[in-house]
Amino acid sequence: MITVQSTRTFDKWLRRLKDLEAKHRINARISRLMYGYPGDEKAIGHGVRELRIHVGPGYRLYYVKRGDRLILLLCGGDKSSQESDIRNAIELAKGEFQDG
Repeated sequence: MITVQSTRTFDKWLRRLKDLEAKHRINARISRLMYGYPGDEKAIGHGVRELRIHVGPGYRLYYVKRGDRLILLLCGGDKSSQESDIRNAIELAKGEFQDG
């Protein structure tokens, strides 16, 4: 099983999400991610990947993978904030892994 950790930014975003169905779907996707089954995803650059969740406004989770044992959830958003979320995810990834 893969260890999944999250940033404070991701935790805050998920906590504030009011759409209960979306929260359920997001948590289910995180569980699948732990077993190596990310589902609908794509690379967006700088080692950051985007998980697409097809519910509501089209939620997105941004993460980086380090080796085969650790995934760090960086931030989340939806289709309407995708461009700024991607920039934020790349900056978070640089900050989290600047020392290694």
